[in-house]
Amino acid sequence: MIKLLHCADIHLGSPLAGLPADMREERRRELRATFGRMADYASEGGFAGILICGDAFDSDRPLKKDKEYFYNIVKLHPSLDFFYLRGNHDVGQSYTESLPNLKTFGTEWSYYTYGDVVVAGIELCESNRLSMYSTLRLNPAKTNIVMLHGQLSRGHGDEDIDISKLRCRNIDYLALGHIHSFKSGRLDERGVYAYSGCPEGRGYDECGAKGFVALQAGRTVYSAFVPFAARTVHDVCVDISACADWLSAARAAKAACPPSSKDMVRVTLKGEACFDCPSLAADVQKELEPHYRGVSVKDETRRRIDLSALAADPTLRGRFVREVMDAEGYTEPERRMIIDAGLRALEGREEEL
Repeated sequence: MIKLLHCADIHLGSPLAGLPADMREERRRELRATFGRMADYASEGGFAGILICGDAFDSDRPLKKDKEYFYNIVKLHPSLDFFYLRGNHDVGQSYTESLPNLKTFGTEWSYYTYGDVVVAGIELCESNRLSMYSTLRLNPAKTNIVMLHGQLSRGHGDEDIDISKLRCRNIDYLALGHIHSFKSGRLDERGVYAYSGCPEGRGYDECGAKGFVALQAGRTVYSAFVPFAARTVHDVCVDISACADWLSAARAAKAACPPSSKDMVRVTLKGEACFDCPSLAADVQKELEPHYRGVSVKDETRRRIDLSALAADPTLRGRFVREVMDAEGYTEPERRMIIDAGLRALEGREEEL
């Protein structure tokens, strides 16, 4: 039995455009450091190799700093084999050094054998996207691990992998990259598939536990997801309907957030607010920022409004409410949404619908 580490979508050199400028370089360093920590973990844990299922780099022309770091990590861990399969981001000039423990792939199937365990992989391109299924050759007597980068689908797009054509092909573990959250399932009666997800959340849109999959491959393959990120991006929704003002809303948000100050939080405010605060999201964010490494707050609340009282208002707001209430063809939720959006616009507030 051998142990392997399955990771993907490291995205070294990512621009991290979704983060504030003062955080970007720090997170780029953390992306690099997490790759190094994974290699240390594998080396110290007696792993035979690391499966990198695409997008080790964020660009097909990686920065010198990122390339040097990647190849230095490979050199510093000679007992580990690094299986590097390029993805849609790093298809270009990322293979620049030939190292004995760096196992690469091309546009035809490559096979690496470790006793009864075989690691196979192919880098998808226009010329092999349809033919790669029929050219895969796996010995049913072996334990077969297949590496691919793309989206499981029944389509034929540039990044699509037709999972139905990989069933009953003697695959024990299908190691995938491209989706940035851990996901796994049955491939067929024999095998399973898994996306390892990215090892670090790169922005507020990549929430939840991030890490890699640890494999033990013998007559069968056992797998377990290992959370490993230096920081977790938490997705928190808070109903502030019971809050009397923006400060109590901020305190409710703080109570709903995790306690770890090193992490990042994405907070969405929900419910019906009984108070008016055009800067609610900004105010709550400022209140939370001292407690976390990064905070992003979005206001999706609705104003709690007495429509009957407002309809009697002689102002433009009252006229708008009356016209919507008298209009035909709307359901009550639709009518309420139109009124809420209109009142926000009349107050000078922009709201994403």
